[in-house]
Amino acid sequence: MPNKRREFLKLASLTGISVAGGNILNGYASHNNPEKNQKNNLINTTAAVSNTDYTNNDISIIGLYGSWANSLNETKLPSFSFRREEWKNLESWRNSAKQRLTERLAIPDIGGLPKVTVKKQYAYDGLHIEEVTWQLPYGRATEAILLKPLNAKGKLPAVLAFHDHGGNKYFGCKKITKTSDDQLALMKEHREVYYSGFAWANEIAKRGYVVLVPDAFTFGSRRVMLQDVPERIRNGRKAENTETPENIKAYNDWAGEHEHVMAKSLFCAGTTWPAVFFAEDRKALDILCAREDVDASKVGCGGLSGGGIRTVFMAGLDPRIKCTVDVGFMTTWKDFLLNKSFTHTWMTYVPLLPNELDFPEILGLRAPLPTLVLNNSEDQLYTLPEMNRAENILTEVFKKAGAEGNFKCSYYPGPHKFDSQMQIEAFNWFDRWLKA
Repeated sequence: MPNKRREFLKLASLTGISVAGGNILNGYASHNNPEKNQKNNLINTTAAVSNTDYTNNDISIIGLYGSWANSLNETKLPSFSFRREEWKNLESWRNSAKQRLTERLAIPDIGGLPKVTVKKQYAYDGLHIEEVTWQLPYGRATEAILLKPLNAKGKLPAVLAFHDHGGNKYFGCKKITKTSDDQLALMKEHREVYYSGFAWANEIAKRGYVVLVPDAFTFGSRRVMLQDVPERIRNGRKAENTETPENIKAYNDWAGEHEHVMAKSLFCAGTTWPAVFFAEDRKALDILCAREDVDASKVGCGGLSGGGIRTVFMAGLDPRIKCTVDVGFMTTWKDFLLNKSFTHTWMTYVPLLPNELDFPEILGLRAPLPTLVLNNSEDQLYTLPEMNRAENILTEVFKKAGAEGNFKCSYYPGPHKFDSQMQIEAFNWFDRWLKA
């Protein structure tokens, strides 16, 4: 049991299981300490480890209230679903649905194009690498890593690459990039577990792309610093400047506990976490498209897990994304409601939106633009029947849009990951649509 528990918590943490509640949080924080797990008698995760079909209508993660809550939308299509008969014109539907999604998100205005500063540039592993930064009107400066083939000439296609959550908010863009042979053991292990050892942003750049990887809101350079919150919120932890495994772990434990605070505060500010993600990612897209070495008509985006959340909203809302790959983040609101919301971060949810768009229909707003979804059949963060249902929804949307061939969904064996075989399919998809 301890081994299964540790493996589940390690995998499920990619989308922030640590925010679900005290017991689950402690389980993630102590997954390397089986004695503590047994002592605290933490939740039994065996049911979550097995990706099974939930067929008993009386059993849900909210008990007997699940059937009732699900019935509120179960028998009707969401009001802005393109699958409804009254939506016949693709452009008219898209405009109306995007407007409603934008209203529900409450996307904040964060100013114009920020000034970009190149802190360092150098060559590594056949790539030209730039460490860049820009200052938004709030918070510390955003740090990002840009990669492209060494000695590349002219304008290249580009990819906005999104890092995962991973229960590790101390780091952002470093999770999917490699800029020297001297790398942190934590980042090496992270990539071995979830990316077959590859820094996938480097690998796609080598194929002839300009790749920009920004730190997301509350990650890496954009993380909430302990010294910036009142002592009563620090839970006894002290701000540490040394980058040791112990200090990184202590910060990540605290950051997981703090996510519900951030989410509630954003609601009180009249916005949502996905909206802030989108606002900041759109600024990164502005920066990428403004570069002289980028062909702004050939830009894609993609990412795993927490990066998949960002992919869904960015690709669904911004038509500059001509091609997209969503990895390890596709299911339905029903799946979150009845089965899996406890395995996901507060960063996922938009109040009231399920009345108007099912989760896959956010990504479907981009139809007929090329869209690839990569799933893992044993992904602990979703149930397979609802992953299948999300695929069917997107298939129906693209078919009605007259672009059935522009959507593809693939399934790979194993748990939550973006492994080497999945990367090959993703990179070939980008090549097909952005290099043609």
